[in-house]
Amino acid sequence: MTTHGPVMPVWSCGGCDLPWPCPTRRRELRAEYAGAPVSLALYLGAYLVQASEDMPWAPAGALHRRFVGWTREAGPQER
Repeated sequence: MTTHGPVMPVWSCGGCDLPWPCPTRRRELRAEYAGAPVSLALYLGAYLVQASEDMPWAPAGALHRRFVGWTREAGPQER
């Protein structure tokens, strides 16, 4: 079990206090959902909806990149 879970409603990481999903959690999620990118995107899409309700001031594009956009990036680089 990871310590890098979301702390709501601020959506920071419980393990490192970076914006969630942090680079560590992104790596973990890539490994957990290896071979199932659509499932990963759906999983994170549900979190995106929750985060947009908790942070209505945050630009939609920024939230999309943070929660879902990185899942389509090639390679191990994390933002």
